[in-house]
Amino acid sequence: MNGRCVALCLTVMALGTLLPTMASDQTLPSERDAWVQSLTPWGDPDLQGVWTNTTTTPLQRPRDLAGKEFLTAEELAVRDRQVADKVNLDKRALDSPVSETGAYNNFWMERGRLGTRTSLIVDPADGRLPPMTPEEEVLQSQRRSTYSSSRFDSVADFNELDRCISRGMPGAMMPGFYNHNYQILQTPDYVTILVEMVHDVRIIPMDGRGRLDPTVRQWLGDARGHWEGNTLVVETTNFADKVNGRQELGHTQGGGTVFGGDENLRLVERFTRVSADMIDYEFTVVDPTVWQSPWRASLPMTAIEGPLFEYACHEGNYALGNILVGARLEEAVGQARER
Repeated sequence: MNGRCVALCLTVMALGTLLPTMASDQTLPSERDAWVQSLTPWGDPDLQGVWTNTTTTPLQRPRDLAGKEFLTAEELAVRDRQVADKVNLDKRALDSPVSETGAYNNFWMERGRLGTRTSLIVDPADGRLPPMTPEEEVLQSQRRSTYSSSRFDSVADFNELDRCISRGMPGAMMPGFYNHNYQILQTPDYVTILVEMVHDVRIIPMDGRGRLDPTVRQWLGDARGHWEGNTLVVETTNFADKVNGRQELGHTQGGGTVFGGDENLRLVERFTRVSADMIDYEFTVVDPTVWQSPWRASLPMTAIEGPLFEYACHEGNYALGNILVGARLEEAVGQARER
């Protein structure tokens, strides 16, 4: 088991039956038209509740769907079965040449279902990430993690998620494998988002205060929120250049999760509640030293029953030490055979 899996065995089973299909397929337009936005006691649009954005819709549009923004109902039915079959861990080849610890069987996963959109990215129009800058390409080629290497010399060979530290931003708000659930709480001066995955907590001031000094850098950045009509707009800057990996997951067919950016990242998020059980959530990434142009993703959030469960993954978790011990044992066996 890798680092991020260790803590889930006792909690994820309870969530598996709660997760709906992709949020964008939940509410009919006629139902949205009849819905009236509820307000907090102080008059702000009410976003409070427990939500999920879990889905197998890929971040980037698969190459075989180039030029196609939405799937028809017939295409969705077929492709949803194909994707579910592809990601089923019970069907992975036991004789795979790729060395891995095996993680869990499919019982423990909660990836959701495929949505009608062919990609989470909605801008650029081709549904693909824009090119990285040449400098960032070099940096990414030098980074190693459990997803790109089976050799582990030290904890530096694991990314921040493997080490249970953080997924950064926008990674903390992106789906992928399990526990992509969020609890939103509001007061007149703050919006707080509790992230079940890796237990991040985002505290967003709403009182118009100024930003932190540019020299103050934080793992999740310095967020400031305001209302534009019924939409909560959150702009975050002052990121620390600590979480900047790219995770390629096989089930996504087109690129997995972008964990974070560098110190020049500016993230703009928009939360709009469009029905009793859905929030239209999207974010725009602007990071000129990482991406050659901005990009925007849409990740609808669907209401689920609470509460969130403790994600007890912790830095220095047992998996990392055991993987390093195993790597040293494998090296010793290899050296003995060479003699």
